[in-house]
Amino acid sequence: MQTEQKTTLKKLETKVLSTDILIIGGGTAGCYAAYILGQRSDYRVLIAEKANIRRSGCLAAGVNALNAYIIEGHTPQDYVDYAKRDAYGIAREDLLLSMSERLNEVTAELERLGLVILKNEDGSYAARGWRNIKINGENIKPLLAKAASTQPNVTVLNHVNITDYILEDGTVRGAYGFGVDAPVFYEIHAKTVLIVTSGAAGLYRPNNPGFSRHKMWYPPFNTGAGYAMGILAGAEMTTFEMRFIALRCKDTIAPVGTIAQGIAASQINAKREEYENYYDRTTSGRLYGTVMENREGRGPCYLKTSGISEEQEMDLYRAYLNMAPSQTLKWLEDAGGPARKDVEIEGTEPYVVGGHTASGYWIDAERKTTLRGLFAAGDVAGGCPQKYVTGALAEAEIAAEAMLRYLSDVSEGKGGLVPKANEQEIALFDPDDREIHESAPGERGFAKKREYETYLSNPRSLVDTEQAEEAMQKIMDQYAGGIRTDYRYNERGLQEADQKIRLLQEQTQGLWAETMDDLLRIYELRERLVVCRTLIAHMAARKETRWHGFAENTDYPETDPGFEKYVNSRYRNGKIEIIYRDLR
Repeated sequence: MQTEQKTTLKKLETKVLSTDILIIGGGTAGCYAAYILGQRSDYRVLIAEKANIRRSGCLAAGVNALNAYIIEGHTPQDYVDYAKRDAYGIAREDLLLSMSERLNEVTAELERLGLVILKNEDGSYAARGWRNIKINGENIKPLLAKAASTQPNVTVLNHVNITDYILEDGTVRGAYGFGVDAPVFYEIHAKTVLIVTSGAAGLYRPNNPGFSRHKMWYPPFNTGAGYAMGILAGAEMTTFEMRFIALRCKDTIAPVGTIAQGIAASQINAKREEYENYYDRTTSGRLYGTVMENREGRGPCYLKTSGISEEQEMDLYRAYLNMAPSQTLKWLEDAGGPARKDVEIEGTEPYVVGGHTASGYWIDAERKTTLRGLFAAGDVAGGCPQKYVTGALAEAEIAAEAMLRYLSDVSEGKGGLVPKANEQEIALFDPDDREIHESAPGERGFAKKREYETYLSNPRSLVDTEQAEEAMQKIMDQYAGGIRTDYRYNERGLQEADQKIRLLQEQTQGLWAETMDDLLRIYELRERLVVCRTLIAHMAARKETRWHGFAENTDYPETDPGFEKYVNSRYRNGKIEIIYRDLR
């Protein structure tokens, strides 16, 4: 019976909603922004999340450290200098500083919410290096989700996938989406919108094939949805070419930082030489050294753990059980734990993620995007690398405060626009029971609803989303600097990649969705393809190799000191226009 209902699904139920503030994405930044807005205002806040905020986003499985914190004896400016140096100058100092100044404040707030932060005997936080601290963070996401959802003015829509902004006269007035579990079309009107979705994984062929392909560094469900929505709406984007490629434990793709920093393990090659001494000690430099050692025949490469103490080994077992249990299981299965066997390392496929690099929306100091009424924070916001968890929280707070000022200006007629709608078009949340009511969508909403229904009504296609995704990953891997080419690419290859990705976009228009989950996969593929094209355009526009390891342009193999610019872009009339902006 259930299968029969799924196969005959053609039409979607309609729900049209209204709120003051719409938050798209219920991850780290989304939950914290809602918490701040709940604490400081009585505006109606709606979180739309395609999964469930309790265990969604990059913190779903927890973390064992907060990687952005200012240890005593250091200053926010020290963090700015570190992040800008690691990005080889391509980072916004204004954004880095405003973020860094709040790192310790948001950490203290996390502790008040219940996060367990490890302490020294004197009561100070247990540090791991000068800019991060140790935590018991398995429950960090449930804590943030509870903090957000228990605010009296916050409503959560779980399992709703947002695909497009409602855009009128250059102003974002809400968004369209559909239910992941139920056949429902959503048209959500808002006075202001915060985009806090993730970066993009799954663009390139991953390390592991087949069943294990989703064993990757960044969550496989992070598709670059917010990027794609901004690109298609004409927002200015920045620095997509600063890809992030993680250095990880081989096969399990577990983090290496806990080993490298926790026990000060050095990188060694097959000859047991500490090769990291010959390369830049930056994030990309550590990857580059590993790639070069393997390319020149001195691999495999490892983190030197053999000989560590029994106590250190037990600490590693516990740490990885907390965040990457597959690594602990591998040690036990191999009958050779880290004290007896060095840990082999490798690079992952490339990602586009603004939490580690500077990729994302071009924003101002208040985290406003170039689309009026739209703010961005966390992984989707560009210009501010090395955010990690606490940086995402800091940006969420900055954006929330700016949105409150924006709403105040709207009410006083100083700027911004209230969504155009009449009472028949918009159903409000009941402030007492938060009941969601139905009503008719606007004209543009009908068009978007028909678009969704078209996929549900298409004839069964010869190609499905999984096959199309594999084709996309193969194209990017071969022509746009994936693992296969040691992250190297050239102009001709990028042209091939763009041509093939555009053709793939055309071919996917006829995909067929039997269920709402199928429809979700189609739009996730759409998002990835949009991000791929923008990424390719950015890579072609930076005619130098700025980040050895992250992006090797073989036509321009050296860094050009005269090319210290941001590579930005804007999508107009079906074309990606490149904009060069001076550093600031």
